[in-house]
Amino acid sequence: MTPSLQDVGLAVKRLQWRHHRESNRGLSAEAGLSLVQWDVLRHLRGRPDASLHELAQLTFQTDQSMGELARRMTDRGLILRQEGPGRVVRHRLTGEGETAYLRGSAVMDGVLGASLGRLTEDELEALHALLVKAAE
Repeated sequence: MTPSLQDVGLAVKRLQWRHHRESNRGLSAEAGLSLVQWDVLRHLRGRPDASLHELAQLTFQTDQSMGELARRMTDRGLILRQEGPGRVVRHRLTGEGETAYLRGSAVMDGVLGASLGRLTEDELEALHALLVKAAE
């Protein structure tokens, strides 16, 4: 029997909720981070000098909430804020931020591996392609 669109949407949401709950629990215990903090570190690692607005978009936050989060992460020594052209503020990982990111990545690999790791390589490729297609 073909699942309804609502059934598929609920299955996606349940998996997302499981990942979110387990990620926050593990990240807090092992790396002293929340999921959104780890996500900021992940994006900064791949995009050094990202602006506050870019980080907000990448992490699904408002500019205002990202600004407050960046301030707290700066206070903890995880990221540096540097003045850019005009009013733009650029951000970079510190050494401590890099270490926290790596510890968090190990947690995330474990959380995601517990669910998605059960899929074959072909299934994982197909799931990824389908999710990307659905999100377009």
